[in-house]
Amino acid sequence: MKKILLLLADGFEAVEASVFTDVLGWNKWEGDGSTEVVTVGLRDKLTCTWNFNVVPEKTIHDIQLDEFDALAIPGGFEEAGFYNDAFSESFSNIIRHFDARQKPIASICVASLALGKSGILTNRKATTYDHPTSIRKEQLKNFGVNVQNERIVQDGHIITSSNPGTAFDVAFLLLEMLTTKENTHHVKDLMGFA
Repeated sequence: MKKILLLLADGFEAVEASVFTDVLGWNKWEGDGSTEVVTVGLRDKLTCTWNFNVVPEKTIHDIQLDEFDALAIPGGFEEAGFYNDAFSESFSNIIRHFDARQKPIASICVASLALGKSGILTNRKATTYDHPTSIRKEQLKNFGVNVQNERIVQDGHIITSSNPGTAFDVAFLLLEMLTTKENTHHVKDLMGFA
């Protein structure tokens, strides 16, 4: 069984978290059965962007990071306090743990800024929220990142993406990294994406 740590910051965007639970959940029941997602936060209750409350299964104090095979991080909104958690040392330490062990790390939209803040993207290729009105790509560049003008960027074991519209693609890419291309196609087909 491959365990995926779904790391949730306060102010995360719910739809970006749900793609990981959905795609990897479909795989657990309808695919090769090899994936299990565990939702983890810095505290025992989180508020999403647009104000509904979520109770993660575990807090970071309840888990052993070595038990997990991959890390997934949804983005969120500054106005909802996302960066308070996402830029914290606790969050960065978790990211560094997975990077040091070359385990898959999948991030959506501005979650790549948390990767950048942790230092793991220095001199690596990545992307982040890319709307022309946004300052986020410049922020990512300031972390020493080789910013790409692509919807999704994979640099080794790290996936970054440019907006919420990429969310399902990122989740399927993570599934492919954890299982096989054939299994991922099977799950996509069952979910209506093939």
